[in-house]
Amino acid sequence: MRPALHRDVSAAARMLTEAELADRYMRRTGHLHPVFSNGLLATAACIRPLDVEPSFDDLQYCQCFAMVLNSLVRLHLSQTRS
Repeated sequence: MRPALHRDVSAAARMLTEAELADRYMRRTGHLHPVFSNGLLATAACIRPLDVEPSFDDLQYCQCFAMVLNSLVRLHLSQTRS
């Protein structure tokens, strides 16, 4: 895998946030979210333009951003130990 850049982490956090929002909407209403569709991560990866960037005022986005960074740290540590 190529080195992860800030925009990679940001894109992953956006996708996780949008998939979670869509899933909650579908569970609550029984219908597709009007913007984020069906709650699948693969759908979130395909429907969002890359230049849309949430701010760090969004707690859920911050949590997703941190989760992606933690995953990258674990991946890096596991590769270093191998």
